[in-house]
Amino acid sequence: MTPRVRVKRVGAVAVPLPSYQTADSAGLDLSAALEAPITLAPGERRLIPTGLSLAIPPGFEGQIRPRSGLALRHGIGMVNSPGTIDADFRGEVGVLLVNHGAEPFAVEPLCRIAQLVIAPVARAELAWADDLDATPRGAGGFGSTGR
Repeated sequence: MTPRVRVKRVGAVAVPLPSYQTADSAGLDLSAALEAPITLAPGERRLIPTGLSLAIPPGFEGQIRPRSGLALRHGIGMVNSPGTIDADFRGEVGVLLVNHGAEPFAVEPLCRIAQLVIAPVARAELAWADDLDATPRGAGGFGSTGR
């Protein structure tokens, strides 16, 4: 099933409709809805507007993920990755970028800053239990399955 996501422009910047860059891309590129460049100093984080609101259908979510090229070349990532857009959210989508690099980075107007992946959501039914089934891992946490 191909979900239909309605997209509305918000704000003064005419951003492009998010698009897949190749036939097999999982993510749609999101652009910075900026009128002028914003510089992120090393260690700085900033919420960058996308100029878009989405109507994601029930049963799906939007996942906002960093762009690997920005991470590799400039150390630019996201503080909350992946970010989640719930199907009932109608506000402007923002991307919380962080500069992990050693140099300032200019976020230019309309540059591609993140990817949007539309994914199905499984809703779980939770129930209290007195005991849980045993597994080989047990309560082993961070790093317990190897390096």
